[in-house]
Amino acid sequence: MIYVGIDPGSTGAVAVIDGNRSVSFYDTPTVEVNSGGKIKNMPNQYAFADIFREISTRGEDMIVTIEKVWAMPGKGGPGGRQAMGVTSAFNFGMGFGMWLGVLAAMKLPAQQVAPMTWKKTMMADMEKEKDASRVKAMALFPQAASMLNLKKHHGRADALLISEWGRRNNHYP
Repeated sequence: MIYVGIDPGSTGAVAVIDGNRSVSFYDTPTVEVNSGGKIKNMPNQYAFADIFREISTRGEDMIVTIEKVWAMPGKGGPGGRQAMGVTSAFNFGMGFGMWLGVLAAMKLPAQQVAPMTWKKTMMADMEKEKDASRVKAMALFPQAASMLNLKKHHGRADALLISEWGRRNNHYP
């Protein structure tokens, strides 16, 4: 059995845990797009499908768990700032929808888990900031520490903890 966790954010990742507890990662694939004279990184849904085609070649059944996300435009952040702009919220939701679409097209059922649910279980003994997930993931999977050693690897760590949550809590619809 293979357990797959998806952190669907633009800096997210896909983490795979196999039956031997070996771990592999795929950073969220993006493509550069010229938008209004600015170069932006956008999700690359074709590469999303390539990731799952590659994982499928392992020939094992897989349990996929994706973080259930939602946009929060207009919510006040620290100092009264807007937490997420409208464009960011749209792009965030679009990326999540692309992951779901690819999984559906490939007939791969996926369970969804809210961030507060997997974090409550997987990080019960620590703070919930982004870097804490790296620390926890390295503690649970020391063999993956070299792939989680940079702060920018928080998406990998989240995906790995989501995958492990899915391994422990298989609740397919």
